[in-house]
Amino acid sequence: MRQKTLADEGFERYRKPTRREQFLDEMDKVIPWQELCEVIEPFYPNSKGAGRPPIGVERMLRIHFLQHWFNLSDPAVEEALYDSRAMRRFVGIDLGREPAPDETTICKFRHRLEAHDLGDKLFSLINDYLHENGLKVSTGTIVDASIINAPSSTKNKEGQRDPEMHQTKKGNQWYFGMKTHIGVDSKTRLIHSVAATAANVHDSQLLEDLLHGDETRIWGDSAYAGQREVMLEHAPNAKDFTNKKGYRNRPLTDDDKACNTTKSKVRAKVEHPFLVLKQIFGFRKVCYRGLDKNANRLFIACGLVNLYLARKRLLRPT
Repeated sequence: MRQKTLADEGFERYRKPTRREQFLDEMDKVIPWQELCEVIEPFYPNSKGAGRPPIGVERMLRIHFLQHWFNLSDPAVEEALYDSRAMRRFVGIDLGREPAPDETTICKFRHRLEAHDLGDKLFSLINDYLHENGLKVSTGTIVDASIINAPSSTKNKEGQRDPEMHQTKKGNQWYFGMKTHIGVDSKTRLIHSVAATAANVHDSQLLEDLLHGDETRIWGDSAYAGQREVMLEHAPNAKDFTNKKGYRNRPLTDDDKACNTTKSKVRAKVEHPFLVLKQIFGFRKVCYRGLDKNANRLFIACGLVNLYLARKRLLRPT
């Protein structure tokens, strides 16, 4: 149980709840804390050894989620805990009794999640939790990919760019970084499959990893055109609703364009998770060096995106 401060007891007579507090209260109610902590505990140090006992798993996980929601680095989230009453209340810290965990402790917790590939496990557990609460995966999947930028400068200690990131051209613009591939349910808009690659990997190469196999319809942009054989192998009952692609010697007809417009009305739902991931959570740039670390962050972020999109339905009285 969280410790109450003097402000919690009602001494701030004219205080109004902020949107940050409302958001954190909602997320606190919809996140399955116990189940998530049980996944991490086997890899977390216990308090039986000598020395200072470790900070609780749930408290560290709450801080880790704050980093995702507000796009904070390790030192930035430590400072934010001292600055924001709403964040301290969410984590359960009373500065009258204890300090906030320092950035080194926060960093070590993140490295522990990365070392044991717990991001993928937490993403799967969150989806299982949503399934148990009535948000089931339907028979329609929308696939898409988006570029996450990485620093292209060589002004660093190694004198080179991240070797696991690559550049790619989109339109007339060159980008350097990684690429996020997701499979989204056509009804709930929730992410059921995630993959991370370097930016130069074509969208269609990850199609098989984004299908759950029970689809009857698959939507995607023109980058996924011509993948019928892959669909038949991994989703044999699915109909191809990907957009048709025009070529220099074979442009799209007016009927093809009208058909693509109709398909795009459904396909546009895949932009909702990307909106939350990149605009609301701020995951537009990679946070670490190396693909595995950023992939681990991506898996957890996508799980939190699903909880964010489903929070109203989860909070709805039964």
